[in-house]
Amino acid sequence: MKILVCIKQVPDVESNPEIRSDSLWINEDNIAFRMNRYDEYALEEALLIKETVPGTVIDVITAGPERTATVLTKGLEKGADNAVLILCERYPLSSYETALLISNYASDKNYDIIFAGVMSEDAMQCTTGPMIASFLSMPCVVSAVKTSIDYEEKRITVESELEGGMIETVTLSIPCLITVQTGLNQPRYPSLSGKMKAKGLKPAVIYGECLKEGFNKSDYKLEYPDTNVNGIIITGTTEEKAVKLMEILHERGLLL
Repeated sequence: MKILVCIKQVPDVESNPEIRSDSLWINEDNIAFRMNRYDEYALEEALLIKETVPGTVIDVITAGPERTATVLTKGLEKGADNAVLILCERYPLSSYETALLISNYASDKNYDIIFAGVMSEDAMQCTTGPMIASFLSMPCVVSAVKTSIDYEEKRITVESELEGGMIETVTLSIPCLITVQTGLNQPRYPSLSGKMKAKGLKPAVIYGECLKEGFNKSDYKLEYPDTNVNGIIITGTTEEKAVKLMEILHERGLLL
């Protein structure tokens, strides 16, 4: 069985990223980057299938500048077999560009399943996975919270989370694409043997063409959240703050 897992490198919000002066991306100075958490769950699901289906091979792929190779190394440490970096120095990429670059790579590789996180923590658009499936003309299900594969019958049953907490069960024929929700599994930590193995593996680098029609800078910019809601700062000791808070809640009828 052959599986492709799409992973993305995202800024760690604890690094307090600041928007660049051109409003197109963040200032990357002194910013830590890590693997998108949703993609960690996608990778873990692929690794669980590898443990149950003999002969399974897992490739991890990402698109972006050279620094994004670190998330591929992390994927190899966790247990992926191969890694592919679509090198594209102009960043960030739109969902359309990312999906087109990945689908162009995967089009002739005969993958049985393509996994991706349901969304990225920075953009939160939930569109890259379905667009890859569309470009490849393969069935797709999103927000998977449970999967059950029958490789002999070439199908996989997926429980998909809908709005309001409802669950829809869908059976897909293989090949297919699945985007993964958090909570589907428990992502593993890289083992010592995995880290040692990854030292001898290098991502295959493909030079991706950044498509002009895929990303219009004039239509894209980052902004800080609106701060027009005025808050109240309570000062004093812990006891004094507690008393003042109780008074405010009583005055506004929020606490009887």
